[in-house]
Amino acid sequence: MSLREKLAQLVGLWAAAKRSDEAVAPMQDQLLADTTNFTQFAVDGLGQFTRHYGTRPIDATSGAVELASRQRWLMKNTRAGIPAIVHEECLTGVLASGATTYPIPLAWGATFNPALVTTMAEHIGRDLASLGVHQGLAPVLDVIRDVRWGRVEECISEDPTVVGTLGAAYVAGIESTGRVATLKHFVGYSASRGGQNHGPVSVGRRELAEVFLPPFEQAIREGGARSVMNSYTELDGVPVASDAELFTTLLRDGWGFEGTVVADYFAVTFLQTMHLIADDLASAATLAITAGIDVELPTGSAYLEPLERAVASGAVSVDIIDRALVRVLNQKEQLGLLDDDYAPELQGPIELNSAANRAVARELAEQSIVLLSNDGTLPLSAAPPARVAIIGPNARSVTGLSGCYSFANHVLPHHPDARPAVAVTTIAEALIEELSQLDPEAFFVESRGCDISSAQCENIAEAVRAASAAEIVCVVVGDQSGMFGRGTSGEGCDAADLQLPGVQRELVEAVLSTGVPTILVLVTGRPYILDGLVDRAAAVVQAFLPGDEGAGAIARVLSGRVNPSGRLPVGLPSATSTQPSGYLHPKLGGKTAVSTADPTPSFPFGWGLSYATFEYSELRSAQTEVAVDGEVEISFTLRNSGDRDGIEIVQLYAHDPVASVTRPLRQLVAFERVAVAAGQAVRVTIRVSNRAFALIDRDYRRVVEPGEIQLILARDAGSECARFAVQLRGDVAVVPLALSSDRSVTVAAL
Repeated sequence: MSLREKLAQLVGLWAAAKRSDEAVAPMQDQLLADTTNFTQFAVDGLGQFTRHYGTRPIDATSGAVELASRQRWLMKNTRAGIPAIVHEECLTGVLASGATTYPIPLAWGATFNPALVTTMAEHIGRDLASLGVHQGLAPVLDVIRDVRWGRVEECISEDPTVVGTLGAAYVAGIESTGRVATLKHFVGYSASRGGQNHGPVSVGRRELAEVFLPPFEQAIREGGARSVMNSYTELDGVPVASDAELFTTLLRDGWGFEGTVVADYFAVTFLQTMHLIADDLASAATLAITAGIDVELPTGSAYLEPLERAVASGAVSVDIIDRALVRVLNQKEQLGLLDDDYAPELQGPIELNSAANRAVARELAEQSIVLLSNDGTLPLSAAPPARVAIIGPNARSVTGLSGCYSFANHVLPHHPDARPAVAVTTIAEALIEELSQLDPEAFFVESRGCDISSAQCENIAEAVRAASAAEIVCVVVGDQSGMFGRGTSGEGCDAADLQLPGVQRELVEAVLSTGVPTILVLVTGRPYILDGLVDRAAAVVQAFLPGDEGAGAIARVLSGRVNPSGRLPVGLPSATSTQPSGYLHPKLGGKTAVSTADPTPSFPFGWGLSYATFEYSELRSAQTEVAVDGEVEISFTLRNSGDRDGIEIVQLYAHDPVASVTRPLRQLVAFERVAVAAGQAVRVTIRVSNRAFALIDRDYRRVVEPGEIQLILARDAGSECARFAVQLRGDVAVVPLALSSDRSVTVAAL
């Protein structure tokens, strides 16, 4: 292959994007190459098609026909005859018109259910395959550190064990369908200063190794991920897109990763325009490809003519180009694109919103809903109300149910004349239908009250009148997800504070002041401060942007047809708590006598109520001493003393009271969803390899140290059911990363 043909395999083509539109990123109009002429751009070949379906409203079938035609053109009209990899966003389902939108990743975290996440990913992978898409740009494995960051909604949890376990589960589902999963964003992105998107990151080497890197390693070793995407940020002054220590020394030499590294959109050009470490595109391309970024996305702005100039000048050797090329061609071979019989033909009608998809979306939404508080008003089936007021800006919102990488919020806002291809029920519609089944004579009154982010308060009085005439009120508030300031949550929509957007708090307070029992329903992409509201509300329900099936899931939880089982994947801040936040902190990171600051959340990680009542008893530890390289075991009886079947999410934490470096007061090492029928009991046994207690020592090795480990059985990060002390005996042991296979939970009926 000629140099130009080699470089053509290292770039994407965003044929449907408009240079005049800043839909995906600021300065998109400046950064996009001219892609209006596909045959001219791809004359030497092409590495990837960028977002063929996820840029404009295009029918799936006609889009597949167009894509197959372009693949045939590449095979017939370029000298190498190599088809392109097609990639698409798939964070909450395939980013394509007519596709099912699933709950956001924060909702996956609330389920604590990796098996269900795998099932969802399998459905997404099969939909990608039906479209001729080979690579999905998901999951996001950034560990939440500051909930002011707009991309919190794309993250799974504040806990790296939950992120790694559910992230690896998603990857396994996608990869099982023959599609390539892409891990985002490697690495440290979520630790940006002040929660500012693309902001500098100053985490230490140990924190990076203990908190941010493990989910990526787990998704590669356990899930089998074949692609990684760089983070936009800079770590201690070094832009990640130029960091060979991360992409070559660690990722490839250390972890043995053999897949491709793709640039986040415009990340190569950002080395020149945003990070200011390159004086032109040739220099930016040199830095990125030398570091180990194999493919420039979304379009070849730097890896074509600028990189060709860098090779000609001697700044980049052809060996570096060949290194990236071999990785790309290996992946194309794995995908069958180099097979002699590869035929990009349409295989029958394409259905992206099947009944099976909707069933998985429904189950995921139901399991993700968290009951924060309840004075006994819920479930409503216990005493069906005759007069119900449904109030709030998200009660009748369709787009308010989904995240910023849904088709409704990511693409359709830029095509105002296009109609949504998927019918979605609103919360008001679902609640009216659900409660009418309890009481066909029930009367409903509605009031929007205020907008999501507007400062206008004139409609709050109308909402108060509606509430005053009701027996019970449901106030539905929260976020409208969007991109770069076009929403209150989502990429580039970072928050200065954590009060509900606009005047929504004023609306809630006004309704609560009526004295009518009020259920507060939060439909959000991040947690918000609820001080002064929770103690006055009859019940508070948290739903993290639950997708197309979310409205019905919320209604069924309120009525009682579904017993809530979700738990908080991230703590809810209080009015006095500080950011960055998270339960995973050493003693001096919590409330102490030497500071007036109090980072204690109003609701901790892992919190969630049920309509069932669970009791822990007969708690036993199998041993008081164990070898450093052994495992620990505890067991207990879990009883459902209520009159409803329910699910308890069992959580086991660990604490190392004396170590060579400071340790968190507690760290999650095992969790499990345990179903217990009403009035019944089960015996639960948890086994955990001591690798779960590893730390990064002063020599930056992952080790298990001898000494005492305390095991804490709890319902959440702020409670304690029992604490056991185990002595680890032996010498310091250097250990690999703890994976899901290093823990097990068995449940036996009693």
